[in-house]
Amino acid sequence: MNCRVPANKRYQPTEHEHVANCVTHAFWILPSMVGGSVLYFLSVDKWHQVAALLYGSGLTGLFLTSTLFHTAAWKISHLRKVEERFHMCDRVAIYFFIAASYSPWLMLRELGPWTYHMRWLIWVMACIGSMYVFFFHERYKLAELLSYVTMGVVPALVILSMVSTKNQGLTVVFSAFKKSII
Repeated sequence: MNCRVPANKRYQPTEHEHVANCVTHAFWILPSMVGGSVLYFLSVDKWHQVAALLYGSGLTGLFLTSTLFHTAAWKISHLRKVEERFHMCDRVAIYFFIAASYSPWLMLRELGPWTYHMRWLIWVMACIGSMYVFFFHERYKLAELLSYVTMGVVPALVILSMVSTKNQGLTVVFSAFKKSII
């Protein structure tokens, strides 16, 4: 591992890190495609199919763009503009993966009155994050980190709007989780 870089510079991986990044990301492309397909074909209705397509596409897209970026950073880093574009696509894929990961949960469960709004807000957040990448790529790293964390936490707040007929708290969440496992 290389030394820590200044705030305005990007980390430059070692040769071993490049190989590890490429191999570990490429390895999951095919399983994510297969897994997304299995989810789709096991779907019981249109909403389940949409959720499976969103999640499968988000996961596959994440691994595919990440593999392309890491391969470009390793093998064609002398083509700085090409590498930078792949890096931007990698960052955008993260935003859309977060949205795609939340979508099945927000679409297929009745989680309270905030759920409907959060279904759209998560995708609006992904679009805003993507625009941020295009306009401010690698300029404000803390802001980018905070936007990823915010996007990862805010949709979970729908739990606060859940209405429980039995008990207060997270009992409904745990029982729904238990039912989905069984």
